[in-house]
Amino acid sequence: MGERGDIIRTMQRAMTEIGMAHAQDAYTIFDPNAGRPLTSQVIERGLSDELNDRHYLIVDSTDGRSHYVDIGQGEATEKIPAGAVVKIVPKATEARTVDRTMADIAAAHDGRYSVDIHLRHDPQATEAFAEMHVRRLEVMRRVMNSVDREADGTWIIGGDHLDKAAAFETQQAKSTPVFVNTLSSLSLEQQVGSDGATWLDRQLLEPLREAGFGKAVAEALQSRRQWLINRGLAHEEQGRVTYQPNLLSTLRQRELNRVAGQLSDELGLGYVEIKSGERIDGIYRKSLDLASGRYALIEKSREFTLVPWRPVLGCS
Repeated sequence: MGERGDIIRTMQRAMTEIGMAHAQDAYTIFDPNAGRPLTSQVIERGLSDELNDRHYLIVDSTDGRSHYVDIGQGEATEKIPAGAVVKIVPKATEARTVDRTMADIAAAHDGRYSVDIHLRHDPQATEAFAEMHVRRLEVMRRVMNSVDREADGTWIIGGDHLDKAAAFETQQAKSTPVFVNTLSSLSLEQQVGSDGATWLDRQLLEPLREAGFGKAVAEALQSRRQWLINRGLAHEEQGRVTYQPNLLSTLRQRELNRVAGQLSDELGLGYVEIKSGERIDGIYRKSLDLASGRYALIEKSREFTLVPWRPVLGCS
């Protein structure tokens, strides 16, 4: 109870500093076991346990409450600016589909599993797909020593494999209890007047609680509608707003053209737009957080391009 009191006071201090203090019952500690994701605005990130490198987020959510979220070890969650919109998803602690696949294959082959056994069992599977399953077993063996491997590389999968897999996920969730997905690095105020395809533009028109961040989102959506109307991208008639066809792609292209023009002046290189599915060769230079999402700048000798960011690009 003492620790909870300290957490609530930390939340009250953070919210008061930005002029968003709530009623006492609007402060809560997020429970990952509840399994309910949160769409929220980041208020503050802090270090709760320096010795064990545990971090927290204070967020204002669309449910009308402010939440204290233990995000675990710091390196698991990228840097997120205050005001950014995020979706916080509890990490699952049950066995995965890959575990069930291995358990089924092993049950049909005397409790044994390997890439060769997998490919014989399922001729439609690829070697790369089977190797992904092996990597899962290697991690479980290294972290918890919960599976055995014979000298020839064959794995012994017991009847309790799914229980072991669930225990492994539970262990992993202790260090990283949630996933924090950045929906927009821009605050609501920045999104309202942005020329890009913002998070606000993507929102489904579903009811939001008229309190806290939910109220702020509702107000920002109204301002965003008016911004679109003023620029001819939407039309209001008899209280109903209709939007220009392909609104998101139009906004996305406007922002990319603007940013590409600025980068072209800075880099002294021409901008080349890449079509979907086209092969890209070049050097990754940096990532750019735009209203339309995160993009990677790929540079060639005389030109550059912007492509949607993917983890495989190695951006941080």
